[in-house]
Amino acid sequence: MFFRWTLSALVAAAVLAAGHSVWAQSAGGSKKLIEWGWDEPDPKFMRQNIAKMELLPFDGVIFHVAGNRGGNLSWELWGSRKFELAEFSRAIDDLKATPFHRLTDRFLRVNVTPGNVDWFDDRAWDVVAHNFAVAAQVAKQAGCTGVMFDVEQYEKQLFNYGKQPQGTGKTFDAYRAQVRRRGRQWMKAVDASYPDITVLLTYAYSITGGGPKVREGESYGLLADFLDGMLDEATPQTKFVDAWEGAYGYRTQEQFQFAYARIKRKLARVAADPEKYRRQFQAGFGIWLDNSSNGNKAAWHTDDLSKNYFTPGGVENSVRLALAATDRYVWIYSEQPRWWTADRLPPAYVDALTRARQAIPPTR
Repeated sequence: MFFRWTLSALVAAAVLAAGHSVWAQSAGGSKKLIEWGWDEPDPKFMRQNIAKMELLPFDGVIFHVAGNRGGNLSWELWGSRKFELAEFSRAIDDLKATPFHRLTDRFLRVNVTPGNVDWFDDRAWDVVAHNFAVAAQVAKQAGCTGVMFDVEQYEKQLFNYGKQPQGTGKTFDAYRAQVRRRGRQWMKAVDASYPDITVLLTYAYSITGGGPKVREGESYGLLADFLDGMLDEATPQTKFVDAWEGAYGYRTQEQFQFAYARIKRKLARVAADPEKYRRQFQAGFGIWLDNSSNGNKAAWHTDDLSKNYFTPGGVENSVRLALAATDRYVWIYSEQPRWWTADRLPPAYVDALTRARQAIPPTR
C-alpha cells in the first residue's frame, strides 16, 4: 500500500509538543483511545509507517490481515474456506518487526462474514471454529491485546431466527440451544489459542431485544444465545468489552452515564449467567468523528468545521466524557477523514483529540 503522508507542519508540531505528557500518562494508564475506521491498516502498512502513526493521539489500533497468497482473514472467517496459521506468516512477521511504543493495544478485526453456515451443520461449523482459532493465534503470536469482534450482519442474517434456512422446521428454542452450543465452541477454540484474550464487541446484549420471547422476532435475537455460549466457555482470564457502537453520536455526560449503567447492570440481567457477566464484561464507547447518522453522507466539511456534527470542540468534549465513563476503551470511528494519511482531516481535530487524551482521568 502506498502511504502518502500529508500532515501539515502545524499538526505535527502540535502533536509532538503534547506528546510527552500524553504518553507519559497513557503508558501506565487504564484508559485507552483506539483508532478504527475506513483507513483500517494491515501489518505491512503499520511496519512501514509506525513512526508517523505514533505521532497521533492513540493508544491502539484495529487492523486486518491478508494471507500470503490472498484472502482476507477478517472478512472470510465465518464461511467455508479453511485457513491455516502458516498462511499469515508474513503478517505475523511484520507485526513482530514493528517497533510499537505508543500503539500498545492492538486488535485484529474479526467479522461474522460471509455468515453462510447453517447452525446445525457440524462439519461446516468445525471450519468456522478452526478459523477463529487461527485468528486468535495470529493475535497471540503477534503480541496483540485481542480481537475486535464485529457482529454486524453485513451479509447473511445469521442471528435472525426468521432468516434461517430451516427457520420453519425448527423452533426458536431449538435454535437458541444450538446457537449457544456454537458460542461455546467458538470460545473454546479461541481460548485454546489465547486463554487471556480481550474480545471487543461492536455490540453485545443491547441489540438482542431483551427477553427470549421478544428476541424471536429481532434481527439480532440469537446473538444473545451466542454470547451466552461464549460466557459459558470463557476462561476467568478472558475479558469482554461491550464497545457500545450506540455511543457514536453521544454529546452529554448523561448519555454516557446512562449507557454505562445499562451495560454494567441492566444487561447483566439479560445474560444467562449474570454473575459471570459482571465479572468479565467491561463497558466501552465508540465515537463517530464524521457522524452522518442523519443519512447525509456529504455531511463532512473540511472548510467550515461548524457544519460538522462534531466540531473540534464537540468531539473533544465527547471523547473526554467517554474516557471519564469507560472502564478502559474508547474508539474513534471515521469514514471520510483518514488519520493515517491525513486525507480530509483538518488539523483542528488532531489537536482536539490530543487535548482530550491529555485529560484522561485517573484510574477508577
